[in-house]
Amino acid sequence: MGKLHSKISLHTAKYRADGSGEGTGPFGQLGPVHTDGVTSVAALDPDLCVSGGRDKSVAVCSWRSGAALRRFLGHEREVTKVTCALDSNRVFSASRDKIVMMWELRGTSGPRQRFPGHDLVVTGLAVSPDVSQLCTGSRDNTVCKWDIETGECLGRAAISRNLVTHLCWVPGEPYVIQTSEDKTIRVWDSRELRVAHTFPAKQHIQTCCDVSQDGRFCLSSSSGSSGEGGEATLWDLRQTRNRVCEYKGHFQTTTSCVFLPRGPVFTPGVATASCDGTVKVWDRDTGGRG
Repeated sequence: MGKLHSKISLHTAKYRADGSGEGTGPFGQLGPVHTDGVTSVAALDPDLCVSGGRDKSVAVCSWRSGAALRRFLGHEREVTKVTCALDSNRVFSASRDKIVMMWELRGTSGPRQRFPGHDLVVTGLAVSPDVSQLCTGSRDNTVCKWDIETGECLGRAAISRNLVTHLCWVPGEPYVIQTSEDKTIRVWDSRELRVAHTFPAKQHIQTCCDVSQDGRFCLSSSSGSSGEGGEATLWDLRQTRNRVCEYKGHFQTTTSCVFLPRGPVFTPGVATASCDGTVKVWDRDTGGRG
């Protein structure tokens, strides 16, 4: 894993997997905590992160020391997604074994709860703001809603060709955003588990999504190759629900996108990661053209 570099400006900053880039020196690097490739990572709090890997494990690490603090084993196949609850004590993992598990940081090493029910690999996880419900999505074309405490499936919705790629919950709202291989971004009303809104279909598979902390904007990323596609798109989640901005510059599939925390000095930013070996940081409102 290459060194991470840090540089934030009004223009696009690039970070390459081989450690080269436009940054100004090393920021930090986590030591090896998995015995195979890392497939997903999520922030627990300013000091901790959680990761899932092809070695079927889930690890909790310190950003500062790089050390693994907890390691959870229980999945029978590769872990595909990890996410965390707002209380920072619960970690959720999805796997190619079709099962979602909940782990407690201060509990035993085994899973606190299991959520079986999908027919294919689980590819999306989203926890409600009140940490009472969990939404999951799969390549079996379904989205499911679960009671976190009991593990009971509260609802299941299927849409033809809706191969889910990612899920994220809108902060403070009962809505869940979902991206799909059918090139569509859907807004689900979790109360009735129905589609409340569908954004205009893109030209390429939608690989990932994120929602701003104020709940105003949605970010999605696209597949691509040889400079075609690979963009990220900013959507308005308010009344108009229009496309606001696009971030173009990756040469291959953009696999991940995220809103960056806004500091006291910097303008709002977003980050995208791509199969072209780069991570790029953009000005949210101008697309990098400060």
